[in-house]
Amino acid sequence: WQMRNCRLPARVKEEHSETAYMTDQAIRFIEAQGEKPWCLHFSLVKPHWPYIAPSPYHAMYGPNQILPVNKSPRELENQHPVVAAYRQHEESLNFARDEVASTVRPAYMGLIAQIDDHMGRLFAVLERLGRFDDTLIVFTADHGDFLGDHWLGEKELFYDAVLKVPMIVYDPDAAADATRGTVDARLVEAIDVLPTCLEALHCDPAAHLIEGRSLLPLTRGPAPAEWRDAAFSELDYSFRQARITLKRDVRDCRAFMLRSQHWKYVEWPGYRPQLFDLAADPDELDDLGADPAFAMVRSELQQ
Repeated sequence: WQMRNCRLPARVKEEHSETAYMTDQAIRFIEAQGEKPWCLHFSLVKPHWPYIAPSPYHAMYGPNQILPVNKSPRELENQHPVVAAYRQHEESLNFARDEVASTVRPAYMGLIAQIDDHMGRLFAVLERLGRFDDTLIVFTADHGDFLGDHWLGEKELFYDAVLKVPMIVYDPDAAADATRGTVDARLVEAIDVLPTCLEALHCDPAAHLIEGRSLLPLTRGPAPAEWRDAAFSELDYSFRQARITLKRDVRDCRAFMLRSQHWKYVEWPGYRPQLFDLAADPDELDDLGADPAFAMVRSELQQ
């Protein structure tokens, strides 16, 4: 039902919606700190489902303003067994229908526009209080959403639609002025947020416990000559319907991904791997996981 109603406004006023409420609480917290040092984990719920936006954001975008769904009929040929099982999930069957994607995506974009506006409110408060000059801000997300891409719904598996999330760092230090407003193409991971904050606070980096890397050398320089050459992700699908479809033991529902600038390799214990040539196929429409011509590439990435 909520898919059909995505074009309608939420039943609560915008100022009482999740994004507005959470921003109000963040502003209240910051104002209460005065000149004291503080740290805030400001975690917004939206644009999570249910994909219902308050007015006026529900009608801000239309079907003619959304990105086209990234999918191809050839993805349904010789499918990877686990991906095929995911495509049988209820959310995937729904989002495979064009009318669902064209209805939900405008509401999703409206929810993002609402976040943009309320982040503006928050930044205005930081400026008014003089805290924009000494506050490190990391804006990121836990995952993306398929919304029909690759014939899928929800948020799992290893396509860039889900994995490639925002990572915007505002470093107020004058040493970062030279890189301000630039884009860095090097691979970063969510585990880099904590070491970045620890270094900014001049705290023990706890290198014996923390696997990530501080991003401050990328903002302040000198940038390291060597950076990571791959990013990693992992999945446990034991709680998903795909496990039942595939008749897998809960202990056998794992997957592991390596992503370099050129390749994406996914190890599926019990099944063949997946491989995507991101240079030639940035949309990830051609799975080379069973192509004998790429056996050497798969072997190297697996090792």
